[in-house]
Amino acid sequence: MRGIIVIIALVCGSVSTFGQTRDFQLLRIAPNFISSPQFTYTGAEQYVADLRERWLEVEVTLAATPEFSDELTVKYFILFNGRLLTGEVTHTNIPAGRENRSVIYVTPKTLQRLMLGRPVTNAAVQNITVQLVQQGGIKDEMTLTRAPAQWYAALPQIAGLTVNKNETPFAALYWDRYLQIKTAR
Repeated sequence: MRGIIVIIALVCGSVSTFGQTRDFQLLRIAPNFISSPQFTYTGAEQYVADLRERWLEVEVTLAATPEFSDELTVKYFILFNGRLLTGEVTHTNIPAGRENRSVIYVTPKTLQRLMLGRPVTNAAVQNITVQLVQQGGIKDEMTLTRAPAQWYAALPQIAGLTVNKNETPFAALYWDRYLQIKTAR
């Protein structure tokens, strides 16, 4: 009888562990090529952006269960035309819900550089992995295309070629769509 109680306790303990929800979960990775926004203003000469040039936008949708979280870092690993670009965005004031979004960009000039003069195509985005990191621990990880775990670890990484939303001409757009970016003080 005592052995059965121990087994039941172990099974119940396992079930309760599996039944727990994660604090953060990645739901979607959506890469997209977009053109620069067009603004009009007065007081200076107007310049029109080349609408043929495209930015790579990588938008991530994530769920959060805590009512509010002070900080969450989203790390991006983007395999573009054989080169692994890395970047991260640290967010603050993360509310509970399933419609939280983060975004990172690669500039048109960087894309041209990486394409070595060839036109930018959707096929140039070979894979993307995103990690949610809080207090140094990985809370979740998702890969766009099926690949071995940590496929990016063996590749040389190129940092500094991605930019967060606040560093782009998109900064003034869609404030309510994306999580607040923590600014360096």
